[in-house]
Amino acid sequence: MKLIVQRIAVFFIFMGLYSLSYYIGAVSEIGSEESSVFLEEFNDSIESMDATGIFTNNIILALPMFIPGFGVVWGLFTGWSTGHGFAAIIAATPSLSNLSPLSILYSSSFGFMELVAYSIGTSRGYLIIWNIIKRKKLGIGLIPLSVEIAIVFVLIYVGANLEFDLIKNFV
Repeated sequence: MKLIVQRIAVFFIFMGLYSLSYYIGAVSEIGSEESSVFLEEFNDSIESMDATGIFTNNIILALPMFIPGFGVVWGLFTGWSTGHGFAAIIAATPSLSNLSPLSILYSSSFGFMELVAYSIGTSRGYLIIWNIIKRKKLGIGLIPLSVEIAIVFVLIYVGANLEFDLIKNFV
């Protein structure tokens, strides 16, 4: 029971840390030239992207988050860079400037699914390195880790399909 409570607590801590890194990226100042370059590349990438492409992109981002130690840094960087992309969109579309960056993350179904998936990955990357440092047996955690990776796959898959439907209907 203690392990489950610890896993849940660490998950929520990393959900907060991912949200914070996303927010920091989202409120950063972006110049109009940088914003234009980002939007041009973004529009080029979504024109040819389908749900499978979104899934592939997001799972490639999510799986390294399970790597002990590195996964935490990677997860927080991913949060910041996603927020930075949001800042570029806001800089190019002033009518969206009243939108709270965290509202997009928490109120869109695919955004929230990605947040949960990435928080699972980074928190597990942290717990694995913590257990290595404490010299605990790692074998006993393989089954829960496998289940959590499967959950991440499902969240990313469903989120990618929802995101593609949104892009398809509004772009």
